[in-house]
Amino acid sequence: MPGHLLTIDEYAALGETGFGFTELTEGRVVTCPGSGRAHDMAACLLAGQLERQLPPGLAFAVATDLDLCLVPTGEPGFSRRPDLLVFGRGALAKTGGLLRADEVLVVAEIVSPGSKRTDYRVKHAEYADAGIPHYWIVDLAGPVSLVACRAGATGYRDAPAVTGTFTTDVPFPVEIDLAALLGGDDRTARRNRPVTGVPSETQRVSR
Repeated sequence: MPGHLLTIDEYAALGETGFGFTELTEGRVVTCPGSGRAHDMAACLLAGQLERQLPPGLAFAVATDLDLCLVPTGEPGFSRRPDLLVFGRGALAKTGGLLRADEVLVVAEIVSPGSKRTDYRVKHAEYADAGIPHYWIVDLAGPVSLVACRAGATGYRDAPAVTGTFTTDVPFPVEIDLAALLGGDDRTARRNRPVTGVPSETQRVSR
């Protein structure tokens, strides 16, 4: 690793790591281990549900580096790798560089045993500062829940945690079966769950 704090461009030039993945915090490269099979399966199942419901002008990506754009160009930067992103389809035409926060409509994180504080507090603040309009926090600790955070005048306004089925009209109409994110045949959980609360391509944008 370089012996100095990295800009976003320098970080993007590093390429992929051989173990887990990395993120960039104030120019410091942070190595993160893999999140586990249950987490990764939930991310794929969430992406699958979204794919069937996204409006034509939107696309999504999983496990993709995101420039939070929190500092001026050339200064030590910030990059996260959210579990799922929804963004304008126009960003797919870009060549080179990371996806930028100002191109993103929704960012989602699936809470892992070692990421609870980071997902609920640290990334909550960073994504709000980056101006991302919607942040969804999915917690697999039973029952599976989703907290929808929406940008307000002074940061995110967090809706109460939803279990069972997450339904919203903003930023686009969508319904997510949260119990199904665990995979398997969970008919009993689905039968007893409370109800609260156009085709697109699957794309992965990477550095």
